[in-house]
Amino acid sequence: MVNAVPSRRRFGGALAAAVLTGAAMPAAADGRAPATHPGHVAHPMPLIKPARLREGDLIGLIAPSGHTSDDAIAKAVATIEGLGFRVALGRHLRAVHGNYAGSVRQRLDDLHTMFADAAVKAIWCIRGGSGAISLLTGIDYRLIRAHPKILLGYSDITVLHLALLRHAGLVSFHGPVASSTLSPYTTEHMLAVLMDPAPTYTIPMAKDNAVRAASEPHYAIRTVHGGVATGRLIGGNLSMVAALAGTPYAADFRDGLLYLEDVNEAPYRIDRWLTQLDLALGLRHAAAVIIGICDNCGAGPEDVSLTLEQTLDLHLQPLSIPAVSGYSIGHIRHQFTVPVGLRATVDTARQTITLLEPAVS
Repeated sequence: MVNAVPSRRRFGGALAAAVLTGAAMPAAADGRAPATHPGHVAHPMPLIKPARLREGDLIGLIAPSGHTSDDAIAKAVATIEGLGFRVALGRHLRAVHGNYAGSVRQRLDDLHTMFADAAVKAIWCIRGGSGAISLLTGIDYRLIRAHPKILLGYSDITVLHLALLRHAGLVSFHGPVASSTLSPYTTEHMLAVLMDPAPTYTIPMAKDNAVRAASEPHYAIRTVHGGVATGRLIGGNLSMVAALAGTPYAADFRDGLLYLEDVNEAPYRIDRWLTQLDLALGLRHAAAVIIGICDNCGAGPEDVSLTLEQTLDLHLQPLSIPAVSGYSIGHIRHQFTVPVGLRATVDTARQTITLLEPAVS
């Protein structure tokens, strides 16, 4: 059981070693991200990769966003143990503060404690929801860079992935939350990425999603502009990526493979957020744009609205780079795990994403 946040003095040796080896340190003196001009896009940090996950490893379970329940915790613990790992519960995992899983300080304490504890080999967020954005200015990025490890989750956890990439240089993992119901496809590609540091790894899209497309067309893969593109994988939940635009935590998707998804949002909101990203950096400057499966994002039967497909085409059609929708990313059961910041290639003809380097060390 992880119980307390250690003193930062314990990490002095590791930090000194990082400085002596020339590792870039983006944080201010107190370990937080620097207050840069909102329009400034920082030079990319040298990437660091967490150690691979091994059978029997201890996984820390935390709730950095919305509050959770005993049932969800029991399900998550059963899932983790069923995969062959052990579980350490965050001290504040059951805390409730309004809609959030405890106060900002409580959620930061659990995040920092799990990164600092050498026994914990990976950190799995139990759910998304809302509230993780409030943690960003309080995160000790120096601590995290000194103790890199796997962080896994999606939805609201997007903001943590982007902040850790930007200010700690950490490759983290946009994948299922611990309370998800894992399918064989999801489990296979999650464990392959987290446990097997292969030099390359090709991820096909889920066949189950293609079958579902017969009755729910937004599950179908649609190629707006075909081609092959290579770049760093960056993105996540569209509303969260847009929320960070113009901040010191924004995704720099220039020359990157920008992947985006959302759930339960009207087409006009999808349009607004894509427009915001286009205004911030320009979608045309990405190497490719990959839209996942945006479930329940169509117009209502009484709405006067563009369809989801028409809305996406407003932004994808004008591009001259590979642009697709319906890839197996999103608030869906059959999803693959994305190593945020890792170099990869998307091939629209093969409908694959190939990781070009190991995601873990």
